[in-house]
Amino acid sequence: MLRSLFAGVTGLQAHQVAMDIESNNIANVNTIGYKYSRANFADLLAQTNQIATAPQGSIGGKNAVQIGLGSSIGSVTKIMTQGSIQNTDKNTDVAIQGDGFFIVSADGGSTYKYSRSGDFKFDASGNLVDNSGNVVQGWVRNADTGQVDSSTPISNITVSPGLTTPANATTDVTLKANLDSGATVETFSVTNAMDTYNLADYLSYLNNVIVGGGTPTPQEQAAYNFRTANTNKAEDMNVMFNDQGQSLVLQPDQGVWISYKDATVSRTVTDTESPATFEINGTAFNITPPNTSADENAAYIAQQINAKTSLTGVLAIPVGGGGGGITLVNDNSRISDLAETKNIVITNSTGTIADTDILTEPNSVTAFKYQYATNALDINDPTIAQDGRFTTTEQLRLMIETHARVVTGAVNTEVTINDRGQFKVISYDDADGVQENVKLQVTSYRDPANNISANQKITDVMQALNGVLVEGSTGQRISQGLTAATHSGSIDIFDSLGSKHTLRMEFRKTSVDAVAGSTWSVRLSVPEPGEINTVAPLNEYNGQIRFTADGALSSYTPTNINFTAGNGSMPNQNVNISFGTSNGFDGMTSFDATSGTSGISQDGFPGGDLVGMRIDQSGTIIGSFSNGRSFGLAQIAMAKFTNNEGLMSDGGNVYLQSANSGDPIIGTAATAGRGFMQSSALEASNVDLSKSLTNLIIIQRGYQANGKTITTSDTLLETLLGIKR
Repeated sequence: MLRSLFAGVTGLQAHQVAMDIESNNIANVNTIGYKYSRANFADLLAQTNQIATAPQGSIGGKNAVQIGLGSSIGSVTKIMTQGSIQNTDKNTDVAIQGDGFFIVSADGGSTYKYSRSGDFKFDASGNLVDNSGNVVQGWVRNADTGQVDSSTPISNITVSPGLTTPANATTDVTLKANLDSGATVETFSVTNAMDTYNLADYLSYLNNVIVGGGTPTPQEQAAYNFRTANTNKAEDMNVMFNDQGQSLVLQPDQGVWISYKDATVSRTVTDTESPATFEINGTAFNITPPNTSADENAAYIAQQINAKTSLTGVLAIPVGGGGGGITLVNDNSRISDLAETKNIVITNSTGTIADTDILTEPNSVTAFKYQYATNALDINDPTIAQDGRFTTTEQLRLMIETHARVVTGAVNTEVTINDRGQFKVISYDDADGVQENVKLQVTSYRDPANNISANQKITDVMQALNGVLVEGSTGQRISQGLTAATHSGSIDIFDSLGSKHTLRMEFRKTSVDAVAGSTWSVRLSVPEPGEINTVAPLNEYNGQIRFTADGALSSYTPTNINFTAGNGSMPNQNVNISFGTSNGFDGMTSFDATSGTSGISQDGFPGGDLVGMRIDQSGTIIGSFSNGRSFGLAQIAMAKFTNNEGLMSDGGNVYLQSANSGDPIIGTAATAGRGFMQSSALEASNVDLSKSLTNLIIIQRGYQANGKTITTSDTLLETLLGIKR
C-alpha cells in the first residue's frame, strides 16, 4: 500500500520538474537565440517479487513479476533547431543561419563562452560586446599587411574609436579597353601639325655639321630643329583616316597625281612639212600636212593631235600670225588617272614635232604621281628628281612643297599641315618681279598593267586643294583633314600624402601589318609639376602597344612609371601599368568594335575617417571611410561542436563547454559546415508556444492523476485501519 503512495509522490516530483522546464521554455519565448529544453521521463527501478523462469518440460516459462516504484526525469534535452530570423535596424545585430556559435569572453580570451545571441554593440573602448559585457572573439586587421588573417589565434575584437586610415600611394593602375581596328572609327583625332622649313639649310647642316663637324648657322640649326620635330611627329599614311573617321586603307603603290601648273610645249612648223611621225604620251601620230602655208600646216597638225586628246590629255593650239607656231597644253585635269594623260612627253619623233627634254623644257612635266610605300626614303634632294614615294605625312608634305616651288618657280610657296590635319598651301610673293601662280590639280592614280587600283579616299582628301593660288595673295588651298584612330582614358592616382593627380593615357594607331597585327602609340601624362620621365617633357612618357592579328594583346611599354608629384610627397613612386597578359584577352584588345574603356582601376586612396560599419556573411566587419574606401577591420569567429546538446547553459544567453560537448572547432562562418552570418538580424527563440501550452495541459493532467493516486491510496489505508475498529 505504501508503494503506491511513494509511486504517486515520484510522479508528482517528476511532473513538477517537467513543469519547471516547460515554464522556463515559455519564459524564454522572446529570448534571442534561446534553445528550448525537453523533459524526458523515466521509470524507477521496479521491485521484483518473482523472477522469470524458463520452460521446463511440459510446463511453460513464466515472466518475472515486477512492481514499479514510480517515475523520475531521466534527462533534459536541449533542442538546437534553427530559430526564425528577424530583421532589425541595428547593423551590429548578427544572426547565425545554420550550425555554429559566437565566441565571447569576459577575461580577455582566457576562457570562452558560446552564444547564439548576436545582439552586439561597441562599447566606449571600441570593444564589440554582448549585453553582458562579454567581448566578442575573432580576428582583427593587421596594420602592417592590411589583412584580416583568420589563421591566427582569436582575440578580442576591438575597433578603435575615431579610427582613421592613412593615405595609400598608388602602386598599380589597370586598364581594360578595346582599340578599334575597323575601317571606320568613331573616336579619332587630327594628324599632327607639320611646319615648313628650308630644305637647303637642312642639307647644309648635314654637310657642314654632321659630316664636316662645323658649327651650324642659325638658319641651319633652325632647319634641322624643324626637320627633326616634323620627323618625330610624322604619322604613317597607311593608318590615316579622313575627317569622317573612314580609313584611307592606303595600300603600297596607291596614291594621287598632283599638278602644279599646266604643262606646255611649243613647236614651230614650216609651209613645206614632210610627213610628221611622233608619239605623245605613248599615243602614235603619223600626220601628212597640206603644205599650203605654215599656219595651215600648224592648224592641221593641231587638229590631228586634238582628235586624240581623250587619249593623251594634250590640247594643241595653233598660234597663227604666219609663224606656224603650235602650243601644246595639258592641264592634267582629265578624269582618266592613267599616266598616259599626264604632262606632255613627246617621243620617237621624225619631224619638227621634236621630242621633249625635261632639262630644256621643264614645263613639259608639271604633274607628279605620289605613291605610298611601306618604307620610303626621306627626301634629301630639293630637286624634282624624286621618285614620288612616301610613307609618312611629312614625306608627302615635303614632296608637295618641293615640287610646287620647282615647277612654278614660286620659291616662297609653303606647304604645311595645320592643327586640323589639313594640307595647307600658301604662295607668298618672292619679290622676283615675275607672277608665278600655283595651279593645283589633283586626280587619282592607277596602273592596271601593274594591278594598282585607284584609292578614292586619299583622292577625295587631296582634291580639296584644287584651284589657283596667286603669288603674293592672301589665298590658300586646304585639303580635307587627315585623322588618326585614337582613344584616351584617365584616372586619378594618389601620392604618399593622399593628394590626387590625374594620369592620362592616350592611344593612337601608328601602323598595321597584315601578318603581325597593329601597333598603337601610348602617351602617359600627368599635370605639371608632376614628373614621370627623366627627359623633357618630364610630365610625359611615350611607349607603344602591339596587338596580334586576332586582336589579342601582344606586348606593351611602359610596364611601370616612376612618379614624382613635386608637392613634398615621396619621390620616385613606382606605379605598375597593367594592360593585360600577353596573347590574352583579359586587358587591352583591338577588335573591329568601337574604342571604349570597359574597366580602369588603381589601388591608391587618400586618408579618411571611419564613418560606418557593416558585417557581411562571413562575419567580416567592414569599415567605410570618408575617403570612399571600405575594407575589413575584423572578422567574427564561429565555433562548432560535435555535440551541441552537450553544452551547458550559463545564463545570459551563453553556453559553456562540457565534457560531452566536444572541443570547439573554431573557424570562419560559411566554412566547414558552419552557418553564415546575417547582419541587421537576430535569431529568435525556437520555443513553439502552442506546443509548450499543450505540454502544460499534459503535465497538469499528469500531475493531477498522480495526486489522485496518493488520495486513492490514502482511502485504501483508511479502510484497512477501519477493520480494527
